[in-house]
Amino acid sequence: MIHLVKLCVGAESVSDLEDWQKSRVFDRIARGLDPHPRHETRQMPKRAEELLDGGSLYWVIKGTILVRQRILEVNAHTDHHGKSYCELVFDGELVLTEPQGRKAFQGWRYLTPEDAPPDAPKGNSAKIPEDLGRALREAGVW
Repeated sequence: MIHLVKLCVGAESVSDLEDWQKSRVFDRIARGLDPHPRHETRQMPKRAEELLDGGSLYWVIKGTILVRQRILEVNAHTDHHGKSYCELVFDGELVLTEPQGRKAFQGWRYLTPEDAPPDAPKGNSAKIPEDLGRALREAGVW
């Protein structure tokens, strides 16, 4: 098993990602299409089989991995201009992770299970707002 890590460009928070995906899902349902969230990327992962063996995409939001989604499908497509691209299809559940800082990069990268942040404890009522957590991490106190 292997994971992917990717920047969630334009999102300020996990809520932004969730809202964006929900709007896309509703649009797909209205058009009679499969409602699973998806993301298109130019490069096809060579290790797609390993991704489908329980792998997730870990989203980097504002320089920190905060959430992951299980990868259900990795599909190769060609657009109407003849350009190939990869469609990643996800489980609809956004799973919060323990925050893990990441420097900016382009595209996606493989992420080994050993290097992936653990899932955040479920039902943690003491969860602090993302912006406060980010400020504490940047200050090196959390």
